[in-house]
Formats: sequence, C-alpha cells, structure tokens
Amino acid sequence: MESSHRIDVHHHIIPEPYLKALRDAGVDEPIKGVAYPQWDLDTDLAVMDRNGIQASIVSITAPGMGFTSGPDAVRAARATNEYMAELIERHPGRYGGFAVLPLPDVAATLAEIQYAVGTLGLDGVGLFTHYNGTYLGEAEFDAVIDCIAELDTVAFVHPTVPPASDQPSFGLPPSLYEFPFETTRMLASLLYHGTLDRRPDLKLIAPHAGGAAPYLAKRLTYAVTINPTLAAREPADLLGSLRSVYFDTAMSANPHTLAGLGSFTDTTHILFGTDYPFMPESTTVETVAGVDEFFSDDNVRRQVERDNALALFPALAERVAAFAGTAAAADR
Repeated sequence: MESSHRIDVHHHIIPEPYLKALRDAGVDEPIKGVAYPQWDLDTDLAVMDRNGIQASIVSITAPGMGFTSGPDAVRAARATNEYMAELIERHPGRYGGFAVLPLPDVAATLAEIQYAVGTLGLDGVGLFTHYNGTYLGEAEFDAVIDCIAELDTVAFVHPTVPPASDQPSFGLPPSLYEFPFETTRMLASLLYHGTLDRRPDLKLIAPHAGGAAPYLAKRLTYAVTINPTLAAREPADLLGSLRSVYFDTAMSANPHTLAGLGSFTDTTHILFGTDYPFMPESTTVETVAGVDEFFSDDNVRRQVERDNALALFPALAERVAAFAGTAAAADR
C-alpha cells in the first residue's frame, strides 16, 4: 500500500473567518473546558504527510455557529464555507469539506446547503447532535434532513456539549465522556422519531465509533418492552437502520472499542478519522497504529483507511485520482 493513502474524514480546521466570528461575538472559550488549539495550513499538511494521510475532509467542530445567531451566523457560515472551497481549490487532492450551517435557522440553513454543496461543491455538511436542546430527529429539522438526503450528500454529525445547564461535570471537560453519549442521544432521536425509517437514503457519519450506540444497540430495541405505549414509534428495523450509519475511528482506534464496533457493523461502514488538531498529532499516530494493528487483513485495512471514504465521496475520489495523476506526470 502506498505510503500516503489514508483519507481522514474527521479532521478539523479553525480558519481565520471562523476565528473572526468568535472574536466579534466575544467568545473566549468556544468549548467549555477544552484547550482550543491553533491551526495553520502548513502545519496541517505536514502532519498529514508524516502520518500517511493523502486527503482530509475538514469540518468545524463545536460550537459551530451556536455562539451567534441571525445574520451574523449566516455571514460567518458563508465566509467559513467559502474558505473551505478555496482550500480545496488550492489543494484539490488533499482536502474536502463539510459545510458549517447556521442552524437552528432552518430557512437560512436550507439556502446555505444548496450554496455550499451545489455551488461551492463541498463534499457534505456538518451538523451537531442538538441545537439549543432540540435533537436532529425532531420534526423541526425534517426539512434539513430531507434536503441532505435529496442532494445525495453526506452529513457528518459532531457531538457538542449537552443542553442541560445543571449537568454535573465533576470538573472534567464534557468532551471527555459526554460527547460519546451525545452521539448516542442523537442516534436514539433519529431512530425513535422515525427519521431513519423515513429517509433510508440518508448518508450519515457518527464519529468516535458511534459513541456508545454500537455497544447499546440491542438495548435500544427494548423501548416497547419497557413501555408498550411506544409501539407507534418503534423503528421498523432498528438494528438495520443503525447499521446503515457510518462510523469513524477518531479517539477510538484501540482493540476494545474497535472490537465492539466491528462486531456490530460491517467494515464497509467504518471510516478512518483522527480528530486533529483538537487531539494532537500524537493521537493521530496512535490512531494510525491502532487501525493498522486491529485490521490485520490488508484488504480490510485499505477499506477502512481509504476505499470506504472514496466510495462515499465520489467527487473527492475524482480529485484524489487527478492529483495522483498530476503528481505521477511531474515525477516522469
């Protein structure tokens, strides 16, 4: 396998347009308890090169546009998405992008999805598990889910801080353990509000190996057993719907987590992800080693590290192929 072949689907950027929006809003701690990293393009490419990452699909992590609202949120999302498009144009074989959206403003979000995916050509959209306490399965967001599915694009759903203001923290950052539970809450919301039954064509990535959802998958089927009045909300095939989701390896490339994930879903639905730079390069090194060790079969490992992502993102696959062809011609 070529030395630089991995496709990282969980890779964050913190570009100047986004930083400016944070500064303008007076935000000095974007994610509670999290040391906010610095990001620059040259360092990012160097980290990718050192770890055999051919291309990264970049996204904005929490709080997304949750620190602002109205026209300011729309402007900041547009400026950030245009930055992503410019990044891809300058480095077409190295980057893809998930658009940041001005939710919970649904009308503005629908317009931004059309612009970001249809006009800018971004590879998908970035969502968060909830917006002001409303999770993605709620009817308020049906139009957004429908738009994503009808455009045949991909939704990357990143966890965020739980909405409860009195949630105990034990003096620890919520990203440490609450983020996996947030992903589980979001998936339960989609399942029991009928979203995944209604939109079986939805392409969705649940990061960090799906949080606790693969581990709790069978337990999630017992809602009607516990409370028969929930029968009308029971998913037609909960386990099948959950297996239609894609999962990434960010912060999860260890034998315990991957064994659970691999026992639940097919390897065609596992994607390579690092969570850089919110997790440092040392964690990227761990992720590469953990994936290499666990997926000992070369063909399966190539699926996880590369082929699954290229199949899910055909436009990125075309850019990567064109870039490789240009590089080969230059070598000759």
